[in-house]
Amino acid sequence: VQLQASGGGLVRPGGSLRLSCTVSGGTFNNYAMGWFRQTPGKEREFVAAITWSGGTTYYGDALRGRFSISRDNPKNTAYLQMNTLNPEDTAVYYCAAASYMGTAAGGYDYWGQGTLVTVSS
Repeated sequence: VQLQASGGGLVRPGGSLRLSCTVSGGTFNNYAMGWFRQTPGKEREFVAAITWSGGTTYYGDALRGRFSISRDNPKNTAYLQMNTLNPEDTAVYYCAAASYMGTAAGGYDYWGQGTLVTVSS
């Protein structure tokens, strides 16, 4: 199973970005999807997750309301819409796939390569 994350880049504070994660080599509908982020010297932080059906979502503390996770099963793609970005959101964002939705990085079986999001004026 391969995951390809994309959509990162440079954005000004207050701006928005949408990250995409396309899955290949497996049955996308079988997996819950998650997004994590990491900055140098820190542990990987849970951002959001969604069940295989899209019926249930979960967010990291303080991110609900600004971030929104979704998925399009026919397109084998999960998304992370990020709004009202601030410099503290600067990180490498990783998508991951798991059999069950969770908040722990160790619960995810497959990982994308990461996409860098930089929030700066």
